[in-house]
Parts: sequence; structure tokens; C-alpha cells
Amino acid sequence: MMEGLLAAEASWLNFGIFFLLAVVLLFVVLGFVTYAILAERKVMGFMQLRYGPNQVGGRFGLLQTVADVLKLLIKEDTIPKLADRPLFILAPVIAFTPAFMVLAVIPFTDKFYFADIGVGLLYYIAISGLTTIGIVTGGWASNNKYALMGGMRAAAQMISYEIPLVMSVIGIILLTGSLNLNDIVEAQKNGWFIIWQPIAFIVFLIAAVAELNRVPFDLPEAESELVAGFHVEYSGFRWAFFMLAEYVYMFAMASLITVIFLGGWLPLPFLGFIPGAVWFALKFTVVIFILIWFRVTFPRIRADQLMEFGWKVLLPVALANIFLTAILKELLNIF
Repeated sequence: MMEGLLAAEASWLNFGIFFLLAVVLLFVVLGFVTYAILAERKVMGFMQLRYGPNQVGGRFGLLQTVADVLKLLIKEDTIPKLADRPLFILAPVIAFTPAFMVLAVIPFTDKFYFADIGVGLLYYIAISGLTTIGIVTGGWASNNKYALMGGMRAAAQMISYEIPLVMSVIGIILLTGSLNLNDIVEAQKNGWFIIWQPIAFIVFLIAAVAELNRVPFDLPEAESELVAGFHVEYSGFRWAFFMLAEYVYMFAMASLITVIFLGGWLPLPFLGFIPGAVWFALKFTVVIFILIWFRVTFPRIRADQLMEFGWKVLLPVALANIFLTAILKELLNIF
């Protein structure tokens, strides 16, 4: 009896610890989202020869995003009269929840991670696909033709680019023999996979941008064609939830690219004295900058070009990379 009570107390204690850590991570991610939006606006302004936010919070506009969030939270929450009310309310939650769930398997350092599961990479890919259900649901429930078209584009885009995304990492799985993200990082001690798998990195990066619905693949919310697409009928904090999901996925995807292609927390040679957390942060920042750079640089592509590029270019290249990796591994085993 006493052993049962002690076990119950220990389980509740573990639950409390993990719950508090999850809350801390949520606040860290919210802080990232707040200042990632600001950084994106400042970088875009710099690249377009303008200032960007420079009023709220001093000359660097440090509180501009905070002010924008407060404005969204106090806006009137409108629901269209002919909308499917339960689904309309539920869609932003469905879109956001998987974005936060995938962070559980990201190893930020060799000591700091939440869940060290054997199929962490598979878990990430499987859970992240659920967000598209929220986008399609929001588009359908809005009872608006532009929202519905945005939802349909999101579904088509996810199906088209999820496959090359998965195919691109199969070469890494062949080399490491594991789906565990910690094992994938440890396998890069003799060289990051961006060097050993450059084709996989390019395919994964392009497919990742498409999965994030960011420029040049922002077809589901194309303002010039669909007046914001799937979330055109959303306002206030529900619209903020969709935007929060997008930037949390940006955080998660940049972290995943850092882990599987850039060696995670592993340092460059002769710089091992720098802590692993610093290395992870530096690599992560570079990936975030590249994603922002893409947004400033590339125009949006047409829907037919999007589909053709995914099926006719990325998928064959990803399959060819698997073939080349298998040959490379066999040669390494021989010699």
C-alpha cells in the first residue's frame, strides 16, 4: 500500500516537473515568435532600403510586436453568420497544437530535450502534418470561396511536398541506422550531413519552406489572389493563433534542420570550448535568417508551377539521392 502511494506521488511529481518545463518552453517559444516577427520586419526593411519598425519601444521598435499582439487580443472576435461555428472555433486550435507538440522531440543540447524517443524524426513528420487539417477545416468552416480555395491549396501543397521532405531524410537514416534525433546528431561528429548529404539538404530546405507556407510557396494565404486565403474570415485572437502556429513551426523546422543537417550542438573543430547551446543557437539563427531572406528575395510562384516542381523535380531528385547514398554506404563498407 505504501509503495503504491509513493509511486503515485513520484508520478505526480514527474508530471508536475514536465508540465512546468513545458510551460517554460511555451514562454520561450512565445518570446521567439514575438522577436522573430520583429527581426523579420527589420531584416526585410534593411534589404528593401527602409527602416522597418522604429517607433514603439525606442529606435529599434523593440515593443512593436508586443503592441500588435495586444491590439489583436482586444479586437472584436467576429464569426460569419453562415460559418460552421464549432469547426470555425476549433480550427485555429487544431492548427496550433501540433506545432507545439513537435518540439517535444527536438534535442537542443545533449542534456536538454524533453522526449528521447527512438522514432523522433518520424514523430515530427507525422504530427506536423496534422496542422493542414486545421487549415482545411478553417477554410471549409468559413463558408467563403476564397477561404475554401486556400484550404484546398494547403492540402494539395502538403501532399505534394511532404513526400520529397520524407524522401530527402531517408539517406540520413541509411547512414545513421536510426530515426532517433540524438543518434543523428552523434553520427555527425566526423562531419555534418550538410556536407555528406548536400542534395538531401537542398531538397529538405525547399520542401520545408513549402510546408511552412512561406514565400515563395505561400499559396494557401496569397493576399493578391485569395485576399489572405484560408484565414480571410478570421480576426482577433483566432487569427493570431494561425499566425502563432506559422512562427512556432518556423522555430521547430529551423531546429530540426539544425539537428539533422548542421550537427545540432556539435562544435566546429578546435572550438569545442564554446558551449553546445551556443552552437545550436548560432546555427538556428542562420537558418532563420535564410528563411527570412527567401521571403524578401523570391516572388510567389503559380499554383501549377508549385505542383509540377514538387512532383517532377523534387521527388525524382530525392529518390536519386537515396540511390546515391545507398551506393556510397556500400562503398564505405567495402573500403
